[in-house]
Amino acid sequence: MNLNWMMLFYSLMYFTASNISALDRITRLNLINSITGIKPANLIGSQSNAGDTNLAVFSSVVHLGSNPALLGFILRPQGEVRRHTYENIMETGVYTINAVSNNLAKQAHYTSAKFPAELCEFEKSGLTKEYIAGFTAPFVSESPIKIGLKFLEEIAIKANNTQLIVGEVQHLIIPSPSQDLDGHLNLESLQLTGISGLNSYYKLTKIAQYPYVREHFSVDDLENIA
Repeated sequence: MNLNWMMLFYSLMYFTASNISALDRITRLNLINSITGIKPANLIGSQSNAGDTNLAVFSSVVHLGSNPALLGFILRPQGEVRRHTYENIMETGVYTINAVSNNLAKQAHYTSAKFPAELCEFEKSGLTKEYIAGFTAPFVSESPIKIGLKFLEEIAIKANNTQLIVGEVQHLIIPSPSQDLDGHLNLESLQLTGISGLNSYYKLTKIAQYPYVREHFSVDDLENIA
């Protein structure tokens, strides 16, 4: 269907690159942060060698591989505002990723404030630190999925001076009833939260689980196996 006809029929909004650049900063920020859809809400916990802990909400955690088990997340540019998460990870080489459940959304969002390093986001947000012996980074006790990682590498994204931080999973703590026979986690039963943009939080609802697609399949062969 012709795009101009679609715009007329569906009352679509069309933006060129120059239109996007011309938007005011906040509108552009909220729009572009939203167009990728709902992303997982996670709290990243870290601790400096001096013992100062940091906790910050992130929506950029991604799966990079399962063997070895690698996860990544994006850090914004290192500028005038200190990135305590980054500094702590570089100092100690370890950190945690903790899933945010619906009942923790408000407390998780509160950690997005730019507190000085000596203030503890755990205490300010009312969340509880939890440790594993021999692993210095703090977990969030209330989180339904707790992941302890070892820093592996950082990859510079030159286009906007951000960094992809890559870590290998060292510890994984999940509720035992949440996993099916094939290893999938039921994220809906864990009541996990998603983020759109910078400050909109969503509940997750599982709509289907389909079999792996084979070359000879048609769309009609895909039946819900959940």
